[in-house]
Amino acid sequence: MKAATLSEIKKELKHKTEEELLSYCLSIARFKKENKEFLTYLLFEAGDEDGYIQSVKNEIDVQFSDINNQNYYWMKKTIRKVLRLTRKYIRYSKKKTTEVELLMYFCQKLLELKPSIRENTTLNNLYERLLVTIEKTIVNMDDDLQYDYNLLFEELRKSED
Repeated sequence: MKAATLSEIKKELKHKTEEELLSYCLSIARFKKENKEFLTYLLFEAGDEDGYIQSVKNEIDVQFSDINNQNYYWMKKTIRKVLRLTRKYIRYSKKKTTEVELLMYFCQKLLELKPSIRENTTLNNLYERLLVTIEKTIVNMDDDLQYDYNLLFEELRKSED
């Protein structure tokens, strides 16, 4: 089966009743956990972005507290898992401010880890790539937001020393 384009789907959805649309949404939510999470964000979290950011930060805290720091191999696996989760939550929001805040928080948590990520090349490179991503995202924001986030970004840079 070949999937229809988004424009074709949009045109077809315009002809459906409210009940049909509701049943389609519920059917989509049954297929994948990610679809259900996205619908949850749209219905309950999108109106309160600050609350959403805080709940994701709490989730990041929980995930970082469960990191096995006995050796770098297990640390890398768990850190990548947490980063995938963080990026998934960023995709739900699609807001640059949310992306910057969550990635900066993730970087802060990385710096707090013991043993230090600086002693492992892979983790250090991951951290540096995240900093580049944050910088690129900040550049594409409004001037007022750029100034505010650049200040926070510089604090993050200073704390890594």
